[in-house]
Amino acid sequence: MPRDHRPAKSVRVLLAEDQGMMRGALALLLGLEEDIEVVAQVGRGDAIVEAALETRPDVALLDIELPGRSGLEAAADMREQCPDCRVLILTTFGRPGYLRRAMEAGAAGFLVKDGPVEDLAEAVRRVLRGETVIDPALAAAALSAGPNPLTTRECDVLKASVDGATVSDIAGKLHLSESTVRNYLSSAIGKTGTRNRMEAMREARQQGWL
Repeated sequence: MPRDHRPAKSVRVLLAEDQGMMRGALALLLGLEEDIEVVAQVGRGDAIVEAALETRPDVALLDIELPGRSGLEAAADMREQCPDCRVLILTTFGRPGYLRRAMEAGAAGFLVKDGPVEDLAEAVRRVLRGETVIDPALAAAALSAGPNPLTTRECDVLKASVDGATVSDIAGKLHLSESTVRNYLSSAIGKTGTRNRMEAMREARQQGWL
């Protein structure tokens, strides 16, 4: 249906996806729906709120792993700055920890990208109606996985461990003493049942805790 023939009250959607081809394909497919209009497309997480404030979408479709700022962090920002916009997380990575973090950030839904576009369009409509939409298999996995055992600081030191950062590097970045960093790393390694901090970081990422 031509854009100017849309219903007077079509659903305004913001789309955040870092892969240009995927972003364009999603925008095209959603745009074919008679009652949905993609009003903004961004490729970075730190551009989401600004675009939302400018275009005032009804629903924001956010990927998780975005440059600049994660979709989960952006979801929390949206709750504060754009409370009338419903957030729907759409990601390749269906990890239980991601789902829990998304719900804590105020997201109204969580779907993985391998579903048909018709389901995505219907999810957009449902969250706009005030419903919560969650991939059923992921919801079951999240319930069985339990909560994130890591504290905020333990997550911080694991995140700071990327690219071979030393304990001294981590301490300087987080404004902690080296002994405190070692204690957090040791605790995180124990909680993840791994042998070293790199394994702990990989396990935490796999579970969606980081």
